Amino acid sequence: MRAFGRCAREFQEPVNPMAIEAPAKIARLTVLETEVIDIFVRGVQVVGLPKSLGEIYGLLYASAEPLSMDAIMRKLRVSLGTASQGLKQLRAFRAVRTVYVPGQRKDFFEAETEFRKLAAGFFREEVFPQLENTGERLARMRVLLKDAPPEEQRHYSSRLEKLDRWQKLGSGVLKNLLKVINF
Repeated sequence: MRAFGRCAREFQEPVNPMAIEAPAKIARLTVLETEVIDIFVRGVQVVGLPKSLGEIYGLLYASAEPLSMDAIMRKLRVSLGTASQGLKQLRAFRAVRTVYVPGQRKDFFEAETEFRKLAAGFFREEVFPQLENTGERLARMRVLLKDAPPEEQRHYSSRLEKLDRWQKLGSGVLKNLLKVINF
């Protein structure tokens, strides 16, 4: 019986250190911070981006002071990998910038609060590359279509023409949108 008890303890699931809260080390979000973060979480989910991007951006947007990655991890209770990847992507969108804090060796981050810069960064990093990729794929599909049977050629040539028009329309609309937001 004693040996069975020892074996049972050996097969217990390991304790996740992230699940153990040390009250003095866990920074709590205020109700206002939570509301701001929720706005951005919902916004990024609408465009198909990860929830963590909205959380990180929302926290930085709500913060009066630049935050270190450690502070972001603590307040949001996210892993190093999530914080690192989220900040990397937000920097690529130019939604977040690194700022110098005198006397600190760590990087500190703050949110870009100008909508036009956020929109331009998102379009530059997410939308325009997709439109360019679509144009390249359409060109490859036209080459493949030459070797297709006649009935497939008729069907796909009309579809490719429509896709080409959509791609050109989308590109034109986005270019005009960027002009409207003055970027």
